[in-house]
Amino acid sequence: MSLSRRALLRMSAASAVLGGIAAPHVARAESAEFTYKYANNLPDTHPLNVRAKEMAAAIKAETNGKFDLQIFPNNQLGSDTDMLSQIRSGGVEFFTLSGLILATLVPAASINGIGFAFPDYDTVWKAMDGDLGAYVRGQINKAGLMVMDKIWDNGFRQTTSSTKPINGPDDLKGFKIRVPVSPLWTSMFKAFEAAPASINFSEVYSALQTKVVEGQENPLAIISTAKLYEVQKYCSLTNHMWDGFWFLANRRAWEAVPADMRAIVAKHINAAAVKEREDVAKLNAGLQAELASKGLTFNQPNVAPFRDKLRTAGFYAEWKGKYGDEAWALLEKAVGKLS
Repeated sequence: MSLSRRALLRMSAASAVLGGIAAPHVARAESAEFTYKYANNLPDTHPLNVRAKEMAAAIKAETNGKFDLQIFPNNQLGSDTDMLSQIRSGGVEFFTLSGLILATLVPAASINGIGFAFPDYDTVWKAMDGDLGAYVRGQINKAGLMVMDKIWDNGFRQTTSSTKPINGPDDLKGFKIRVPVSPLWTSMFKAFEAAPASINFSEVYSALQTKVVEGQENPLAIISTAKLYEVQKYCSLTNHMWDGFWFLANRRAWEAVPADMRAIVAKHINAAAVKEREDVAKLNAGLQAELASKGLTFNQPNVAPFRDKLRTAGFYAEWKGKYGDEAWALLEKAVGKLS
């Protein structure tokens, strides 16, 4: 029994020492008035998360530790659908989501993904930092969420193929292409008389490898990280869709933060978005050379015939009807006449 008591005393002493070591960490965590979670679906190494870490540190420094933004990348807190539910309920305070997926809640949010609308990044930022972006943010606010001013970059989507380069719309006739499960994608490729197949991304590589489909479309970063160049020969820089990530906040959580602190948080989030855009542009430039060195053959088609085909097929008229005249007019103000 005496040995047992001595052992217990030693354990108690060790616990006291460990408790003393841990105490400052606990105190620091408790010193934050607001500890908010930020969830996203991208890998830790993506420019979005690299800039988010810098942003979180800058917010903590400028608020003297009162605002602690904790980052949960790579779907750690669930799928996009799960996290959209969580941000609406307050399970997470911040979340970045593609406008094309947010469209399940806010239909106008997918308007930036209209086929061949944006010719280049200058036009994208003019629209999304201007009247079109303001309109979409207004629609997001009406849906009960708060959204930051600056949209983050997900990138332009490109078309790859195992059989031929896509130089014009005629090359898409009968072309078996994988698309995400989304009405916008299916509608666009059907307008080109292609044969779009909705396949989950986890199955894309095997679908290409076994020739279930001839091609697919994704930003260069995805083509690289998913090693799709191993099962594709050609990459046509179609830039057929652009998408970005809206930085969303739970309204109740956001309004609980004092106005002066909100200004600091928003300032650093929006500044990080602009830096992330520059990072993605540089990353894409490097990726093209890297993918070419791995055997992917690139071509740069003229987009005008693609736009003409969508126009004559009634694609633009159909989606103008879905988005409404106001939203469509703002899109055309930025990109020129589509419908």
